[in-house]
Amino acid sequence: MTGLVYKSTGSSYTVKTEDQQVFECRIKGKFRLKGIKSTNPIAVGDVVDFELDNSTDETIGLIHNIHDRKNYIVRKSVNLSKQTHIIAANIDVVFLLVTINNPPTTTSFIDRFLVTAEAYGIEAVLVFNKIDTFDAAMLDEQLYLQHIYTEIGYQCLRVSAVNGKGIETLKDRMKGKVSMFSGHSGVGKSTLVNALEPQLNLRTKHISEQSMQGQHTTTFAEMYDLTFGAKIIDTPGIKGFGIVDMEPTEISDYFPEFFRLKSQCKFNNCLHKEEPHCAVKKALEENKIAWSRYNSYLKILEGDDEHYRSDLYNDDRIASDETRK
Repeated sequence: MTGLVYKSTGSSYTVKTEDQQVFECRIKGKFRLKGIKSTNPIAVGDVVDFELDNSTDETIGLIHNIHDRKNYIVRKSVNLSKQTHIIAANIDVVFLLVTINNPPTTTSFIDRFLVTAEAYGIEAVLVFNKIDTFDAAMLDEQLYLQHIYTEIGYQCLRVSAVNGKGIETLKDRMKGKVSMFSGHSGVGKSTLVNALEPQLNLRTKHISEQSMQGQHTTTFAEMYDLTFGAKIIDTPGIKGFGIVDMEPTEISDYFPEFFRLKSQCKFNNCLHKEEPHCAVKKALEENKIAWSRYNSYLKILEGDDEHYRSDLYNDDRIASDETRK
């Protein structure tokens, strides 16, 4: 039998077949995927082959094959720095939910996520959520960020799950696709899914006033069928993205505005740091590239993964403010 993985707990998998039968499955034997050191060999969105084991009172599916993935998106495993955790596979579009200050989403986090999506061949859309809570300063910050990423070529949406603003536009963008919502804990992923499909009634929690960060409500990634002809993968909130397995010379290729200028650099292996006649540095000096993006690039290039979880906003807020002076 063949089916689509709708939920993964790490040890068991919920699989749905084309005729809408649902089976709880486990892995048969050990899976070792070529080239991927992963803590989880099977992810939500995978297409798998399985056979039914009727030897016990409970019918269990035993997964024995994973179909080739068109793409997948990963983050560093929390406890095993050299291992990755596959968040989801076979995604058509990923929506990164961004909030301005409840909780704050850093430009460093946004850029790491976008670089990861570019590297794994997944279209990314930025969704600025909770726009109903904005005061004048927050609106200024949001529109500034929207300007940066729209200029690069990323689609940006503005939504509010509370008053429904932007929900229909988001639905149209999702129709006929497998979408993934991601972002920090507390940015409103589950609340937004509930606004799109109220009968799902996903659990939500309030922001911790002490830390201004969200509290985890989604424990495992899970896919849902939506009534307007879309599939959504809801993911656990993530504090940060460690960039996985990228050579220094390829990192700039995943910054589209850098990649467009690459051929104009004097050296074809230019790292856009101290090299002479660098088109990226020239564009930066002419304010054609955002300093916050360049700052993110340098952090990734230098392997600065120590602070991407803890340093939530301050450095990037300062960098953003500097570009507006």
